[in-house]
Amino acid sequence: MGKTPDDIRAMPYEQAMAELEQIVQKLEGGAVSLEESIAIYERGEALKTRCETLLKSAEARIEKILASPDGKAKGTEAFDPE
Repeated sequence: MGKTPDDIRAMPYEQAMAELEQIVQKLEGGAVSLEESIAIYERGEALKTRCETLLKSAEARIEKILASPDGKAKGTEAFDPE
């Protein structure tokens, strides 16, 4: 696939996910031509990539609050779910 369209690169997560869900419904419904299926599938791939990028960015920003023995916050560190 080529370059990600500018409109997708600027989309917030919720908008990209909503459009991706619409594409999946169209493809599953089978009421689109082969050419249109290919075009919307490619757009769906770009939307999926955008959503993944935004999620990774959000995960990187999540921080865990560290507490001192007396229960007071003493700082933060990067969140690592593993």
